[in-house]
Amino acid sequence: MFNPSQEDVRRFFCSTFAKARDGVALEAIETIAAQWMDEHPEYHADFSDIDQALTRVYDGKDGQMNPFLHLSMHLSISEQSSIDQPRGIRQAVELLTHKRNSLHRAHHDAMECLGTMLWESQRAGRPPDGDAYIACVQRHATRD
Repeated sequence: MFNPSQEDVRRFFCSTFAKARDGVALEAIETIAAQWMDEHPEYHADFSDIDQALTRVYDGKDGQMNPFLHLSMHLSISEQSSIDQPRGIRQAVELLTHKRNSLHRAHHDAMECLGTMLWESQRAGRPPDGDAYIACVQRHATRD
């Protein structure tokens, strides 16, 4: 299982951002990351300075979300949907996308569910509950 460090994640996004900006050919996962980075111009400065990216602490005290965590969650949901793992996530995200009329907004709603699932898993010391995650995304798709 691939378990990147915080530094690995930040280097990946900064490198991908630079490659996309410079018109360098991207790997498949980098293409997906670059598309999500394009959706978040507010984070471009974070991705453009590797030295700052490697040392900056995102503790929420300044009101800014961690852009590397945010983009990692977009990538996770994209990958989960592409392989339908956990089973049913693809349909749940598609329903939510239709409801929100936006894949981007659907991902942001799904991120709440993903974050909750991971937090509960870590807190309880048990594997992530994919069924609860999917049910949460489905609830977002059915409420107004």
